[in-house]
This record gives sequence, C-alpha cells and structure tokens, in this order.
Amino acid sequence: MPFPETLNAKPRVIFFTDFDGTITLQDTNDFITDNYGMGKAERRQLFHAVIDNTDTFRNTFQKMLDSWKMPFPQVLSILRDNISLDPHFRDFMVWARAHDVPVVVLSSGMIPVIETLLRHLLGEELMRDIEIVANETQLRAPGNSLDVADGWTIKFHDDSGFGHDKSLTIRPYADAIAKMAPDERPTLLYAGDGVSDLSAARETDLLFARAGQDLITYCEREGIPFTEFESWKTILQETQDIYHGRKTVKKIAAEGLKKHRTYSIEHGEQMRPTTH
Repeated sequence: MPFPETLNAKPRVIFFTDFDGTITLQDTNDFITDNYGMGKAERRQLFHAVIDNTDTFRNTFQKMLDSWKMPFPQVLSILRDNISLDPHFRDFMVWARAHDVPVVVLSSGMIPVIETLLRHLLGEELMRDIEIVANETQLRAPGNSLDVADGWTIKFHDDSGFGHDKSLTIRPYADAIAKMAPDERPTLLYAGDGVSDLSAARETDLLFARAGQDLITYCEREGIPFTEFESWKTILQETQDIYHGRKTVKKIAAEGLKKHRTYSIEHGEQMRPTTH
C-alpha cells in the first residue's frame, strides 16, 4: 500500500529497505558493472567520489550503466543466474505478513530488475506484499529498444543528485507520524548497505547497516546511529523485539554501536568518532 494508506492501517512498524546487497547477497548493478562493464576498480573509484561528496550518485550510476553495452533481457538473464537472496529474508517476509508490517523497497536500481528477481527468488505470493519504489527503464536512440545494447537506459525516479532520493519517500511518513499521538506512532526502520542509501540514513528511527559496506563508513563519519547486520536473521530478531516492546530503538542502536566498536578494536580497524 502506498502512503498514506500504509499509515491508515495503523501498523506498529513500517520497514523500508534497500534491495541490492541488502535483500540480495550481491548488488545487481555492481555485479554487471564489475563483470561485464567498466570493472570493479573504476566502479569503486566512482563510489569513493560519492562518499567524499565530489560527485553525485546519479552521475556515477549513469556511467556504470553506460558501460554495460548489452540488451536488457541479457541483463535479466545474467542476474537470474548469479544473484541470490539473503537466506533469512523469506523468514522476515513471512513474519511481516503475519504481523501486518508493511515492507517498502526503496531502490536506486530498476523496477523490472527488482520484480524479476523477487519473482524468481522469493515467489509471486510473498512478492505481492512488497511495495517497490525505484527507477524505471526507458528507450533511447539510436536503438530505441530493450532488445539492443544501445536502445535503452535508466529513467531516474526524480531530479535529485541521487537519481532516486529515498528520503523523499520516507519523509511524508515521518511528518505524518510526528502529528500522531505518541502511543499511536509506528516505528520506522530502514536497512541498507551502500552509497545509494545515504539520503535515507537519517530518516528513520533505526538504521540497519550491512556489515563491512560503505554505508557504515558514511554513518561513522556523519555520526548517524546505526546497528550492523550480517543477515536478515539479525534484522528479524531485532524487529521482533521492537514490535513486541522488548527493546527500544535507542537500546538496539547503543548495543549495535558497542558491538561494532568492540569488533573494530579486536580487528585493528580505525574507528571514526560517532556522536548521537
């Protein structure tokens, strides 16, 4: 259900999530770029520019897609053969359905890719519970067809430097919730992993950031509270704790920060100061 119908159903929790590298174990766009496009080294250089605020995600993502040079059906075929779902995401979706927790995918990828993979990996039945907000594809000259390499490209969701500013989808929920009575307010959660999630990182009550990925680097630098996850097993457990009132988001964020700092010290990683 789109906003505001989602809020009208009075859920206890609303879960927003990235798709690539968050629901899936691999990032679909990175996979194609690294193996069939410009390559990993050049892609990583582009992403560092986004983290350092010297380029926009929109520009870097367009450069990635321009390097693919293959028909769109071939993209879908490669991804179906190589991309896998986080093994615990299905469990999360089953629980979310049973407890009326809306799940909204906010992606900087393309809707046809996401729908194809969810249908293939999750199944039509559970896929129907997920609202998808993402970019589209569009035809372009000279090919003007999805079936030729030079006939298609991405159609960005909005005019922002992200191409799809995920915060613009979350913010109406937050604004509406702020006007609700405290005991009626749902908790907003978000899960992500990379540079496409930077715009959403500040917008929810708790951020789940996949361990070892770029989003953690950004959150440390900007002082944004987060808790790490290795898989959706952790997300499910902590979402259940929030849903049933066993833990607050503040407690989970504090526990997550402590765990992250302990891990970093034990493994000799350089910690950036984090403030709340």
